[in-house]
Amino acid sequence: MNVFLKNKDYRRFSVASFLSTAGDVFFYLAFMTYASKLHNYSLALSLIAISESIPRLFDIFGGFLADKTRNKFKSIFLMAVVRFVLYGIVGLLFVSNVSQWNLVIIVVIINFLSDTFGAYSTGLIAPLIIDIVGKEEFGEAEGFTNGVSEVINTIAQFVGSGLLLFLSFANLAFINAITFMVAGLLFLSVGLKHRKDQKPLEAQEVNDQKFFATMKSSYKQMKKAQGLLTVIFVIALLNGILTALGSLIPIMIAGNKSTMIITSYSFTIAVMGVVVSVGAILGSMFGPQLFKKALVFTITILAIILSFATTVATILANIYAVLAVYFLLAATASIASIKMQQWLVNTIEHKILASSVGLLNTILMAVAPIFTTIMTSISGFVSVKYALFTLIAIEVIILFVAIKMGIKIKSKQKSIQYNNCF
Repeated sequence: MNVFLKNKDYRRFSVASFLSTAGDVFFYLAFMTYASKLHNYSLALSLIAISESIPRLFDIFGGFLADKTRNKFKSIFLMAVVRFVLYGIVGLLFVSNVSQWNLVIIVVIINFLSDTFGAYSTGLIAPLIIDIVGKEEFGEAEGFTNGVSEVINTIAQFVGSGLLLFLSFANLAFINAITFMVAGLLFLSVGLKHRKDQKPLEAQEVNDQKFFATMKSSYKQMKKAQGLLTVIFVIALLNGILTALGSLIPIMIAGNKSTMIITSYSFTIAVMGVVVSVGAILGSMFGPQLFKKALVFTITILAIILSFATTVATILANIYAVLAVYFLLAATASIASIKMQQWLVNTIEHKILASSVGLLNTILMAVAPIFTTIMTSISGFVSVKYALFTLIAIEVIILFVAIKMGIKIKSKQKSIQYNNCF
């Protein structure tokens, strides 16, 4: 939070990000509500979900293009203008006489394009934030932004549902368009200010390697930092476990209503969602400062232990124990993820940083749905308890890997400190 209060440029970046988040949530709710009223609503809602999820896998390509972009502020603004125009078109479509299914298909395509451009914008923003706040403050800044974005995402869902009572679908599309334009102007204002002061933030050196050469360079640099690839692998699996638990716990609750229901099934699920969100928010916002000196492996090991405890509590069908450890798991996993990103930023050279962050995000995004699909398939074809026992086996394995690597890193650090004494 300190970096947000002290750094005016970062504050503008954050506000721009928060506006885009709120606008996206408003429109998403409006579009889902519109689609839910169609005759074949299941297909319409599935198409929307696909248009939202696939572009998240393009972060690696968005980051690669961002590293090749010299004038990043101008490009961010142009992407904002493009998304403003796209959602302006969506607003006009909602007030036109286009048939319902044709409208849904067109808007799904526009939404897909907008989110794909968003992957490029995200890649452009990441290196600029590092230039604005400095590498050492990046973890705190990223944690604060993630935490507040999660708060805004939650609040915006309630506000959006309220706005739907007296605003049309077209109005919410126009609001979304405006948030992108305002965000673009805020980003541009920071770039123009630094250019006016003759201190442009954009690095003069840009990545001139091809895609696979860039990925190879990124991999080599990660490999040089002993333990970084391991912690990325472990946190990716931890992220998958966290997401899988979000799908398995409701199944377990449905099968143990006498011991796991608090008031009603829907209320229990809602409470669980709030508990996890609050844990992630608090971990993101305050964890990087509170655990600044803690090793990433220490936090990761703690998160795996809490993951194990959450799985055991679920098997025992103790809802209160589940809520308590699930909250701590969400908070700890958020801290571990941010510390891992901080390590990555300190390791990778600036000109391929966006590509590396994009690669990391793609790995994290891909593991969660794959993991959830496998676990829910085991639950569906065999039993939910078999899926939970499978999770326990994976948790034990990655705990062993994390402890082994953590000991290696600590031993290496002690050896360096000892040699520096002589």
